Amino acid sequence: MVTFPNAKINIGLYITRRREDGYHNLETLFYPIDLCDVLEIVPSSNNKTTLTISGIAVDGDIEKNLIMRAYRLLQSQYDLPAVDINLHKAIPFGAGLGGGSADAAYTLRMLRDMFSLPLTDDDLARMASKLGADCPFFIYNKPLIATGIGDCFSAIDFSLKGKHILLVKPPIGVSTAEAYAHVVPQQPDVPLCQKLATPINAWQGEIVNDFEKSIFPTHPRIAAIKQRMYDMGATYASMSGSGSSVFGIFDELCDPTGLFPDCFVWLGTCNV
Repeated sequence: MVTFPNAKINIGLYITRRREDGYHNLETLFYPIDLCDVLEIVPSSNNKTTLTISGIAVDGDIEKNLIMRAYRLLQSQYDLPAVDINLHKAIPFGAGLGGGSADAAYTLRMLRDMFSLPLTDDDLARMASKLGADCPFFIYNKPLIATGIGDCFSAIDFSLKGKHILLVKPPIGVSTAEAYAHVVPQQPDVPLCQKLATPINAWQGEIVNDFEKSIFPTHPRIAAIKQRMYDMGATYASMSGSGSSVFGIFDELCDPTGLFPDCFVWLGTCNV
């Protein structure tokens, strides 16, 4: 079985409260885009579960990879046979795109379907929450307002279908601590869902990513990428998640050739 775990972008991201457990509550829109990894799961060739990764290099212990953790999580509750898992990594990590979370969520979905496990999407979402705050989103994989630590979802009638997304990730890493360094939690003046109901050309300055306040002063190149997108004609541009990728929404197809040297660049059209 082969599937294509997709990335997401955050449209608006408000840090609303610091929690007693040290985490922060937030309010954001998760929106799926068609930048995808390739994930294959097949019966094991030697009765041992393996994970092989190609494409973008992923360091670290294979057993700690979210895909293997997803397999082990299901294996702890069901008598799963061994499988060989192959991942071709195309979604850059450390980019605020949720690529690792998508891979884990798709692993849960694929294993459920392959072995006819008696699990609903809601069941899988609860399991996915043990792997990461945004993992459950990829079980549903449709535009959703996220609150809590990013794991509480509510439906929204929202679509960018037909719009074009330009995504640029510079070779810059942003740590979680750095992202939160200068964020002052506060409730937005108007709920995000109301702001999203306004025309896209009214979003600039109204729908914001609170992490930009911390990250742009120390990483001016990320801020410059956002400005370049507006210069190119974007109706709206923002950093996604805690960075370091930036996306722009365009009415007309743009040509980014040569404008973002040494950056990861992806251009796609919204289908949802």
